[in-house]
Amino acid sequence: MKILVTGGGGFLGQAVVRALLDRGHEVATLNRSAYPALEALGVAQHRGDIGDADAVEIACRGREAVIHVAAKAGPGLHGPDFVRANVHGTRNVVDACRRHGIGVLVHTSSPSVVHAGGDIEGGDESLPLAEHHPAPYPATKAEAERIALGANGADLRVAALRPHLIWGPGDNHLLPRLIERNRAGRLKLPAPEKKIDTVYIDNAAEAHVAALDDLAGPARSAGRAYFITNGEPRPVADILRGLLEAAGETPRIGAVNPKIATAAAYAVEGVWRTLRLRRDPPISRFVVEHLATAHWFSIEAAKRDLDWTPTVSIDEGLERLRHSCKENP
Repeated sequence: MKILVTGGGGFLGQAVVRALLDRGHEVATLNRSAYPALEALGVAQHRGDIGDADAVEIACRGREAVIHVAAKAGPGLHGPDFVRANVHGTRNVVDACRRHGIGVLVHTSSPSVVHAGGDIEGGDESLPLAEHHPAPYPATKAEAERIALGANGADLRVAALRPHLIWGPGDNHLLPRLIERNRAGRLKLPAPEKKIDTVYIDNAAEAHVAALDDLAGPARSAGRAYFITNGEPRPVADILRGLLEAAGETPRIGAVNPKIATAAAYAVEGVWRTLRLRRDPPISRFVVEHLATAHWFSIEAAKRDLDWTPTVSIDEGLERLRHSCKENP
């Protein structure tokens, strides 16, 4: 198939591109910048912002399917930036699919859309979208998922995937921030024993390809959302310790009272909103909530409908990460 991957230059996007190329698909991407790694793979790169309807329109021409990975993520509080990328961007993708007769759309969502502030242990897709969100990212991702799945129909088959905390070799977001905080002695957890889910990068990419294959075939996933994880929930302290050790770091994980962390988050957010700062705050309610609660999910629906299962375990993934960090210090 002729496939467009939005956000194809990012961590997940590049992994999806490689997985598609391995299966013989013709792949193009829409990125804000040019990526030498994609050029080396022979991928046609369209330069543009997902919030620009014209850029999306051009990138979608001649495509048969779209995997929509592009999004603005993070704990930032400047809502318009998230609305443009996540809400308007998704609407642009849906509109372009309709105009060009593209029949398959895989949308990358987030488990944070169902997080209502409490523990989630073994949650499945029957969980409703949260009514209130502590930050623009989960709020706009929830709206984006509504837009994407709301477009599902006879002419456009749509599925949404909710990968949880993606990590692995090539990660340029989670791991660098984790290392920075660890070295600064600022890695303090309000509930280090709470279990969370993660997903290794190759497993996340393969899930997107599996969704594409299903939508192009039996379409069991059409109109539905799926949690995508390794299916190996572990205490958050264990996960972070493993990532740091794989990166060659000595973990310096401390503890902080959840009430103190929440109070600090409220105070910092007040300053950020008053000054209308666009950079990420050092602490936020969104981050505190996710570090203070359990959140792990069932992946039985994805296994059943997508014929997908994670093939790289956490332990194997950590070994791969360790090797990659030694090879690319």
